[in-house]
Amino acid sequence: MLCKMTEVLDERRLFGTNGVRGVVNKELTLELVTELSQAIGTFFKGGRMVVGCDGRTSSPAFRNLAMGGLASVGCKVYDIGQAPTPMIDFLTRAWKAEGGIAVTASHNPPEYNGIKTIKSDGVETDRDEELEIEKIYFTRSWKRPDWNRVGDVVEETGAGLREYLDSIKKQVDLEKIRARNLKVAVDPGNGVSALTTPTLMSELDCKVLTINANVDGRFPGRLSEPRPDTISSLMSLVKSSGADFGVALDGDGDRAIFVDETGEAHWGDRSFALIADNYFSANPGRTIVTPVSSSRAIKEIADSRHGNIVWTKVGSVDVSHKMIELGADLGGEENGGIFYAPHIPVRDGSMAAALIADIVAKAGKPLSELLSALPTYQLSKEKVPCPNHLKKLVLASLRERTSKHNPETIDGVKVMFEDGTSVLLRPSGTEPIFRVMAEGRTVEAARNLADQYKTMIADIIKEKNRDA
Repeated sequence: MLCKMTEVLDERRLFGTNGVRGVVNKELTLELVTELSQAIGTFFKGGRMVVGCDGRTSSPAFRNLAMGGLASVGCKVYDIGQAPTPMIDFLTRAWKAEGGIAVTASHNPPEYNGIKTIKSDGVETDRDEELEIEKIYFTRSWKRPDWNRVGDVVEETGAGLREYLDSIKKQVDLEKIRARNLKVAVDPGNGVSALTTPTLMSELDCKVLTINANVDGRFPGRLSEPRPDTISSLMSLVKSSGADFGVALDGDGDRAIFVDETGEAHWGDRSFALIADNYFSANPGRTIVTPVSSSRAIKEIADSRHGNIVWTKVGSVDVSHKMIELGADLGGEENGGIFYAPHIPVRDGSMAAALIADIVAKAGKPLSELLSALPTYQLSKEKVPCPNHLKKLVLASLRERTSKHNPETIDGVKVMFEDGTSVLLRPSGTEPIFRVMAEGRTVEAARNLADQYKTMIADIIKEKNRDA
């Protein structure tokens, strides 16, 4: 969501970890969307732009405003209507547009909405480019072309779906999936993946069961963010129907988590671990990309398969751009984001569902058995109140105190210990807190480590307050 300058560690004022977001008619106003779109269109030099939106109640109005803002600075706009964000990403690249806008707040509650900006390669703008857009916005220096150079809007609602689905299907073994006659339960959570994922699974010759599969921007079926504690209906459906697995997606369809055939739900780091294990098995020595917030299990899998892992800051934009920089095929996040570059190097819940179907079909084993064979770590999360003005000082002190463990410091401090535990200490970019994420082989080990570093951070804050 939108943040005041004093609430963030860097100088950006609009773009957060993943686009610009806010509560409708409070932080995210009609005026802001219009003027931000004018700034975006100016940044893309009045080129051709693809625009789509999720199913939120405010999205049609904001989509129209975004298209109007773009056209007013000379852009030719292709309106694809409601579509998952990864489909908007894909079509921006496939149609060789200069850029795109996705009107979405991803997994946030229904009162939120947002804007994501997409470049010609189908990947969101990077941090420096976001700053350029913000400069145009805050200085109100967007283009003002003559009346006869205002752009037009071309309605392309429904167009591009076949291109998008066919791209996903090219990445998996269609014959083996179809031969297994899988039964798959799909829960789009009333989001726009209802327009793509059930169709994709059906075209893979899976028997498809659905729940919450009507697009409804109020998200009446469940919270928009798929979590093991929010998808109990899908878990029950999988177990009662004898489905091979279930998949739950977020509001804009770029993230997915999975339910095995026993009805047990798994966090995104488990599905990513399975996909990474299979990828390394077929591609030894290759590199995958993931944020420092991902499970230590990913590194253990990479090491066992003689693969490489590159850590990034937390944020899907950072993962995508690092993948492009390295030429990496696979990336993933613990929240259920899977990036598969042979399709497109952005997270895509439908692509993730196809990859899991491919793995289950080829292995000929239940999903629960495949997941149980992977390294398992328990997670403990804590947070410590920390004034924003002390965050940099606290972070510097933590780096000094953990230096003997050779920590990863690309985003906060991540320490991996020889006893199998690890801890990530990271200042929040939106709240006056420090986050503590500890992992261990047991719940007790993870909790003890989290408590230890929670106390350390609290002590440092007291120390810095005394010195102030």
